[in-house]
Amino acid sequence: MPDPFSNPTAVLLIAHGSRRQEANADLIELATQLRNQGTYPIVQYAFLELAEPSIPQGAAACVEQGAVQVLMMPWFLSSGRHVADDLTEFCRQFSEEYPHASFHVCEPLGLHPAMLTIINDRLQEAQE
Repeated sequence: MPDPFSNPTAVLLIAHGSRRQEANADLIELATQLRNQGTYPIVQYAFLELAEPSIPQGAAACVEQGAVQVLMMPWFLSSGRHVADDLTEFCRQFSEEYPHASFHVCEPLGLHPAMLTIINDRLQEAQE
């Protein structure tokens, strides 16, 4: 696995965004937890719409902090229009705007094997 500190790798966590701040707070807390793990030197969050920072603001913050690689991690369950089209287009735009940094859209949460554990945990909580 490449060392994310030798060539600073940023994680840009991306959610849809909501007018309800408590809905946006999950992504902010997730970014804090990932940042505190210390695995990646740069961790930012951004929203597609309805909240700030915007995705372009988040990408700029990553580059301003010295990122040479930005992993755009969607906080989405599936690869719908926002992931497949919107984030892919942002990735293309950022690659042109910041040619000294590479951008990559990660897979959404989707059918990751850990999802069954999470779903079963939530189902169990509902029965208690």
